[in-house]
Amino acid sequence: MNVPDRTSPPEAGPIRPFDFPDVDRRRLPNGLALHTARMGRLPVVSVNLFMRAGEAALDPMRAGLAVLAGDALEGGTRRRTGADLAEALERIGARLGASTGWEGTSVSLSCLASRLEQGLALLAEAVLEPDFPDAEVGRARNQQLARIRQARMDPGALASDEIARRIFAANVPYARAQLGTAESVGAFGARHLHGYTDACWRPEAGGLVVVGDVDADEIEAMAAEAFAGWEGAAGLTADFEVAPATTERRVWIVDRPGSVQSEIRVGHVGASRTDPGLPALKVMNTLFGGTFTSRLNLNLRERNGFTYGVRSRFALRSRPGPFVVSTAVGSEVTAAAVGEIMTELDTLVASGVRAEEVEAARDFMAGVFPLRLETVGQVASRLTESVVYGLPDDYHATYRERIRGVTPEDADGAVRRYVRPGEAQIVVVGDASAVLQDVDALGLGPVEVLPATD
Repeated sequence: MNVPDRTSPPEAGPIRPFDFPDVDRRRLPNGLALHTARMGRLPVVSVNLFMRAGEAALDPMRAGLAVLAGDALEGGTRRRTGADLAEALERIGARLGASTGWEGTSVSLSCLASRLEQGLALLAEAVLEPDFPDAEVGRARNQQLARIRQARMDPGALASDEIARRIFAANVPYARAQLGTAESVGAFGARHLHGYTDACWRPEAGGLVVVGDVDADEIEAMAAEAFAGWEGAAGLTADFEVAPATTERRVWIVDRPGSVQSEIRVGHVGASRTDPGLPALKVMNTLFGGTFTSRLNLNLRERNGFTYGVRSRFALRSRPGPFVVSTAVGSEVTAAAVGEIMTELDTLVASGVRAEEVEAARDFMAGVFPLRLETVGQVASRLTESVVYGLPDDYHATYRERIRGVTPEDADGAVRRYVRPGEAQIVVVGDASAVLQDVDALGLGPVEVLPATD
């Protein structure tokens, strides 16, 4: 009997062919971009309506208002109560939802292709005629306040909020939590939501994405009818430049007395979604901290046993978002873990990447790309990115070729451009009495201890 050799991994197989669906791009008379892709394997449709009404356009006093408006969307319209709207959707087997981020608000619909005209009419009714009854606004507001309180009690969320606060200058929206604060959200009522949506839920610079067993001409006719009379641009726009809070490396320990674990975040200002060097950046980050076999994970998890997992991530937005390394470790190895993260960052900058790492990262990224585009919903999400960031028409169709074209020299260039260990902000959420002395001894920069309620 032949015994398989388990001392080395098998060679990667050839990259399988994959074709991104053809996309029909048009623009409705009201300025709304219309992107339609036909996927006829199943008689289902996924719709995303994107409006440029996001948290980045709000001042601190109104932080969280865009999120609240999206969460309160299903509370009813001027024609139907929330229960009636839910029943109308249920009758046609449709699901409606909304999500809000820094860039804008997306309202999604999924249904059978045969029910799309009715579903699209209900989506338009919810967006164009929201009622925001006091009871529903109160329910959504209380849920958002509970999420804010939970984030202050959860070490991981607390660490993520704190690193953003330390990376970005105070006047940059990215420095604050996307949910807003208890003070800002607690002041919102129905009149605030009406004022905001009347001004900002507008079609210009937005888009309607429809993917499924559909015809582009029919979709255009349906959309023109459903959104007839809806026009104008958002009354608020995101107008800011990204700046770091400091370029001096500093260490911040958020004290949670008695904690047996530490949440660690290390980061600085990263890159934007439209940066021309993005393919090389993605490959570089994949080999450094983006997969299970990355440098960071092989060090902190496999070699040292400090953690179950560690990741690095560039949060890509219309303006440069954060680059952050994230992990959780026991209090007794907190300083050692921080030291290893900084060593890996320093080594990456000093020694660059290896050709075999780049090849493995490229093959992995090209291989998994089709797996993330198997459903109409996944394709609709990708096409919505095209609307949000103004990506080229062939962006997704040529994605794998661009990734596979990244050379070791390209990845090294991305390291030099995007990774700056000397500017890193280091946040540790844990028991200061257990970790402070050893973290300070690393000599990474000034250390400040903050109360968890700061």
